[in-house]
Order: sequence, then structure tokens, then C-alpha cells
Amino acid sequence: MSNRLPPAWAKHLKTKPSARAMSPKAQPKAGPSRSQADDLLLRQALELQKAEQLPEAEELCLKVLARTPNHPLALYILGTLGIGYDDEKVLRYFARAVAEEPQNPYYHLSLGETYLRLSEFSPAIEHIKHALALKPDLVEAICALGNAYNSFDKGELALPLFEKALRINQDHPVARLGLPRALASLGRMDEAAVHLKAAIERRIAVPAAYNALVHTRKYLEEPPELAAILTELQNPEHGSEGAPALHHAAGKVLNDLRRYRGAMDHFKQGNQYGTGKFNLEAHRRWVDATIETFTPELVASMAAFGNPTEVPVFVVGMPRSGTTLTEQICASHPSVHGAGELSKLARTASGLGLNDRSNPDLGKSIASMTPELTRTLADGHLAYLRERAPEALRIVDKMPHNFEQIGLIGILFPNASIIHCRRDAIDNCISCFVLQFSESHSYSADLETLGLYYREYDRLMRHWDKILPGRIFENRYEALIENQEAQSRQLIDYLGLPWDEACLRFFDRSGSVNTYSNWQVRQPIYTSSVKRWKNYESEIQPLIDALGDLADT
Repeated sequence: MSNRLPPAWAKHLKTKPSARAMSPKAQPKAGPSRSQADDLLLRQALELQKAEQLPEAEELCLKVLARTPNHPLALYILGTLGIGYDDEKVLRYFARAVAEEPQNPYYHLSLGETYLRLSEFSPAIEHIKHALALKPDLVEAICALGNAYNSFDKGELALPLFEKALRINQDHPVARLGLPRALASLGRMDEAAVHLKAAIERRIAVPAAYNALVHTRKYLEEPPELAAILTELQNPEHGSEGAPALHHAAGKVLNDLRRYRGAMDHFKQGNQYGTGKFNLEAHRRWVDATIETFTPELVASMAAFGNPTEVPVFVVGMPRSGTTLTEQICASHPSVHGAGELSKLARTASGLGLNDRSNPDLGKSIASMTPELTRTLADGHLAYLRERAPEALRIVDKMPHNFEQIGLIGILFPNASIIHCRRDAIDNCISCFVLQFSESHSYSADLETLGLYYREYDRLMRHWDKILPGRIFENRYEALIENQEAQSRQLIDYLGLPWDEACLRFFDRSGSVNTYSNWQVRQPIYTSSVKRWKNYESEIQPLIDALGDLADT
């Protein structure tokens, strides 16, 4: 469980803990002052949080707020209880805590990190810098600022921050991993590998360090790291948190060495550790509701109230379908800025209730979009994009899962460019399966579920093509591999821009790239990923069966 209470949280409490105070059922005696009683309740809430009894902890915090409105620590703890569950709620509580106690660096840090998770770059930087102004040696804040720059493809700004953090604490795990991540994003793979090996030698975040290390290069012969990773897998200290990273690291090396059966065995084992089982039926019902709600007539009528700008470019598709490659080609054009994967559109959709898998009536959500709200949302989104590149003619958001929001895109930005990256279905799914994705991609942890999910993605994309006929450019990965120049020229022409030869040398582009593919996008286009699935054919029958007629075998 994520726990972001400040390291010195107890300094905010006036009373000393007692055996009774630590008992969840204990109630403060009548004797103590209200301040002392609040502190006792908050101590109990903390212990409940550590025990992962979150509803009980929340109840005690709310009890404190009922007695002492806007108690800053109660608000802060409530914010920490929502991490990983409801970031919008977390944001509200942390913002209230900051308002009540603006000189607390931990509150600013946590608020900044929450903004960062929501891809709100400017307020994230503002609050993290505020935390550092209040406490310049706060290593967590220094690393958070480095992570912010890493996340927004500014690795050159992240490097000195992680170096500073390591001067303060040479064994800080976030700094130890953050520095090589910044180097890798800048294409400095050999240097990144040196730092990752140092982390391993110092026994710091070993599973994550090995996983990052094996992605800094492609192996042509068996490296000593493979035996070391297999040894680490026997170490029970890594538990269920470290084992998936080690299994995926072993799988990656074995895949490079063309030992495909062993590689797939490790990928399967690594994916078994996920805690969240994907609810495919709920997702299907949501796709049904989306298709029923977003009709051609609805989108056309509401688009009149959107923003007519041509600046936004949305690169969408399944993860691992070529979205990073597509963005890099486009962003190599001098008039185009690649903004990376932004969560802004999904947040807007969630705020409107359009992403709620338990909501069978999306029509009510759409009905809330008045002409005024529609224009406000569009203008706000454009301003958000403009923060990243005020002068660019096109700004690319390559969040793959924005394929779920194409109806909303059509309403907010009737002249936006939408590039749909499509790849051989089996290749695409295998590329998802072999990566250690977050819980938000839990559909990818099981071969059959992954294939069935892909069918829903395909069904939804076919609907969007009917809703916006001729508006969505389909960028076939295989076509790009077969004839890079012809496909790249079509891409740039679709964006309404003159051709520029720099688009053919996307791999020479300066700046950082924050993606699973940061090694690949530094290479010229290669063909080894086409029909890659045949290497695993004997191991993936559940996926092929689930894909059905979409599997091109």
C-alpha cells in the first residue's frame, strides 16, 4: 500500500503515543484537550492505515474534522488514504491541507506529486519547488522534481537533481533509479547501465534495477546478468513486489537470445503476481454504452461548440502499437511538439462520468455538456497543451488509451488530427504481455483476457471510424516498417504540414524520450518486430483463440 505520510509526521502531533492510543477501538478520555484528543484519534488513524484498514482510518479522520474543521493533518492523512484509488479526491484533500498549513513542505510535496500523476506539469513543479524552498535538503522533494522532469521528457533537467540527491544520500533508492532513467531517456544507455549496476552492487532496489538494466541494450550473447537474475529469483526477500520485475527481466534477456520458450515461461510467471483481475464484462457493457451514446448526429451537433483549433494531435491505439515511433516521426518536424502521454483527456472524461464502467447511461453525462461547458473544457485543454509549446503548430498527445475518448475529441476539437496506430493483432498483444505494465493495464496479464480486450478495442475503433468518417488517419505499423518514407510523408501531409527530411531521422532527435521503447526509438526502423509472435506460437494458443478472426495467422 502507498503511504506518503511525512517521515517526521509525529512532529505534527503534540501527545505521546500510548498502548491505549494505538488500539483502534480506543476512545480518548474526557480529560485531554480537544487538540490532544484530535492527536490521539489521528495516531489511531495512522495505525489503521498501516494495517490497511482504510475505511476505519477515514472514519477517525472525519471524526477529527467534525470536531476541528480543516484540521490540516486530518486532511493530509485523508489524502494519503486515497493514493492509488482516487487521485482527484487526493488532490482536493492535499490542496486543503496546503491551504491550512502553507509552510509545511511535506504537504506541498505530496500535492505536487499528485499533480504529477495527473500530468499537470506546471502545478506539480510549482508545489515541489515550494517544498524545496521551505526545506532545501528534502531528498524526497529533490527526487520528485527530477521525476517530474523525467516524466515530461526533460531528462537534461532531471540529471543534476538526482546527482544532488545522491550527494545528500548516496543510497536513496529513488535517486539511484532516477538518475539512470534520465540518462536512458537521453539515449545515454551505457552510462545508465553503469549506474544501475552500481545500484545492484549496493543492494538498492535490486529487482527494479535489473529490469531497467536489461532494457538498456539488446543482448547477442548470454550476459552474466542472466544468471544473477535467476539467482535473485530464489531470494525470498524480494517477495511478490520484486519477483515480477525479475521474471520480466529474465524474459527480456532470453527473448533477445532467441530462447523463446524460456522467455515466455518467465513472462507468464511475472504476470501472475498482479492483484487486480480485469472485469471484462463491465468493460464490454461500457463499450456498448459508448457506441450507443456517441452517434454521428450527437457528435456533429455538439462539435459546433468546441474549439476549431488544429493544434491538438492525438496519437491513439493499443499500447505497443507504434505510438512512440509515430510521435517521434511527427515531432521531428520543426513545427510539431511531442508532449508524450498526457492524462488530461481521460481526466476530463472521468469528470464528466464518461469513463465510469458502472454507469449504464452515458447519455446523462453527455447531457451535462452545455455549449458553455464544452467550450470551456476545450479552451482549457488547449491552454494546457500550449504550456508545453506556445509556438508549435501541432502538439502531439500520444496517450494510447485516448482511443476510448475519440467521441469526446470529436466534440471538443472538431479539427484535431487523430492518428490511429494499428499493428498485427497477435504481435501487438504479445508486445503488451511481455512488459510489466501497471495495474491499470491488468487486461494484459492473461493471454485470453488480452485477446478478448483487443476485440473490444477493435469494435470501438470501428465505431469511431463511422462516427468521424475520413477524419482518423490509420497508421499501420507494418506499412511504416515496409516503406518508412512513404508512410511518414502521408503522416505529415495528414497534419497539414510541408514535408521535412528531419522526419526520416527521428532517431537522431535531441531531447529525452520517456517510454518503454526508449532504446528502440534511438534506432533506425528495423523489421524484427514484424510477425514476432511466431517465435511464441506454441505458447500462446489462448490468445490466438480469443482474438478469433482478428488473428492473422
